[in-house]
Amino acid sequence: MIKKILIAGAGKMGSWLAETLCLDYEVAVYDIDPEKLKYLFNTYRFRSYEELADFNPDLFINAVGLKQTEPLFKEIIPYLPENIILADITSVKNGLDEFYKGCERRFVSTHPMFGPTFGNIRDLSGQNAIIISESDEVGKEFFREFYGSLNLKLYDYSFVEHDQIIAYSLSVPFTSSIVFSACMKKLEVPGTTFKHHLDIAQGLLSEDDDLLSGILLNRYSIGKLTEIMKRLEDLISILDREDEEALHHLFNRLRSNIGVRTAGS
Repeated sequence: MIKKILIAGAGKMGSWLAETLCLDYEVAVYDIDPEKLKYLFNTYRFRSYEELADFNPDLFINAVGLKQTEPLFKEIIPYLPENIILADITSVKNGLDEFYKGCERRFVSTHPMFGPTFGNIRDLSGQNAIIISESDEVGKEFFREFYGSLNLKLYDYSFVEHDQIIAYSLSVPFTSSIVFSACMKKLEVPGTTFKHHLDIAQGLLSEDDDLLSGILLNRYSIGKLTEIMKRLEDLISILDREDEEALHHLFNRLRSNIGVRTAGS
């Protein structure tokens, strides 16, 4: 049974986890930056590995950046109890399945698919979370109950399935926003469609560089980007031929793809 939770990383997600979980569990947060720790309440605050042993947590949630996740696991595991459940919340799982196999510890891997930029973390109803199917059953049940209490819609995927769906659901729109931003000349332009895309691009590019690069360096992203290039080449060919009939066929196929109809249909 999970009673004590240790969270590493007092960033946006780590602080949110601590704030939310400390109402029902005994929570400690580890971070080397004292400035981040001083705003946390109802939690133990640790700045060194040596302090962790006395706390004796049942669950360790690694909430540092994607690039630092595996290195931190390797550094901190010697200071954690043998029966602890390791957890990560990374948006891409590249190589973590092999890491967990190698460390021979119980683990649970999840992905809360919202963040401070696009998600209202005070009201998460309608948001989504993924729980990796290879995870420990006790760990999975903990996160099912936790995410369920927040009214999140839950999905179960394997490590491979997770990264494939993330390439589809995040890498494709990320790339669209990057291309949109690369073409910007000025920001004051009339049109609600432009403003909507600009808001999305600005929100995306306000995220941490490591998070953005981690999403795009997903091993399955390149296949999606290659597909985007092919679709653009097809569109350019239609425009170059000034083929309006082909454009109409394209529009109808796109409508079918995303489940919409024209106003008159």
